[in-house]
Amino acid sequence: MRRLFVARLAQSLIVVLIVTTISFFVIRSAPGDPFSYDAPNVTPAIREHWRAQFGYDRPLPEQFARYVTSAAHGQLGYSFQLHEDVSTALAQAIPRTLLLTGVSLGLSFILGLVIGVAQAVRRGRWFDRLSSGVLMLLYSLPDFWGALMVLLVFAYWWPILPAGNIVDQVLHDYMSPWQAFIDRVRHLVLPVASLTLLTMAGISRYQRAAMLEVLPSDFIRTARAKGLPERQIIWRHAFRTALTPMVTMLGLLLPALLGGALFVEKVFSWPGMGWLAANAIAARDYDLVTAIVIVGSIMVVIGNVLADLLHVAIDPRIRE
Repeated sequence: MRRLFVARLAQSLIVVLIVTTISFFVIRSAPGDPFSYDAPNVTPAIREHWRAQFGYDRPLPEQFARYVTSAAHGQLGYSFQLHEDVSTALAQAIPRTLLLTGVSLGLSFILGLVIGVAQAVRRGRWFDRLSSGVLMLLYSLPDFWGALMVLLVFAYWWPILPAGNIVDQVLHDYMSPWQAFIDRVRHLVLPVASLTLLTMAGISRYQRAAMLEVLPSDFIRTARAKGLPERQIIWRHAFRTALTPMVTMLGLLLPALLGGALFVEKVFSWPGMGWLAANAIAARDYDLVTAIVIVGSIMVVIGNVLADLLHVAIDPRIRE
């Protein structure tokens, strides 16, 4: 167990280093740089001075070595778009993205697992056919299009929820603590609903398939022969066995969830990592884009390691 954890940790460090290298060179291979924007009072000489000041006139291998050295000391660079340190911008954005993806992931797994089990138990009946069709439709929707449809329906056609941002920019500071909490929840509903609907569909399909493999097993027939209640057989025996592959899926789901959060945060103007990344890419904010990719890869790596540990906790056969 300990050797497995150490091996996974070493692999994770290698993955983060590879992702850092790729993101560093890819963003810098695009035309332009952070100082190529049009501004009436900025002359070419001033731009060249800025490039020399921040080291963008040096060879790429030298820039990469300097960036890795700075990142190893906790210095992730400066955001020319936000006019502040990248670490400061990320310190504000990461908790917001974790809140959005964490709530969405929890709701997605709860709803997806319950619906998947219900579909497997009622295989071939009207609930299975109807829910499978609806979930397949949701699963096939692009992230940005689904978010736009949710925004259109519940913020414009039927305006019952805020269209974007994290709080009411005008009134939030003047609200009571309870009103401020309700305001945050109202702004959280639509982006969470968008991510949850799109993610829940895939989880329920995998859970249904896993349950259908477990239900015909010998130990399920033995439990029924012993006269155990059907609810106990489904949830205590079949569901626990079918849950093992779903834990593995948790590690695979995190990259897709973070990628979907980029589009959802942009659509709903949710000031998290995805919103920062979209704006930073458009502004060619090198250090901010690279840092966001690094932090995203670290979050994915941590999720995969946690999935492995949960897998070990659920399946005692691999603890040896």
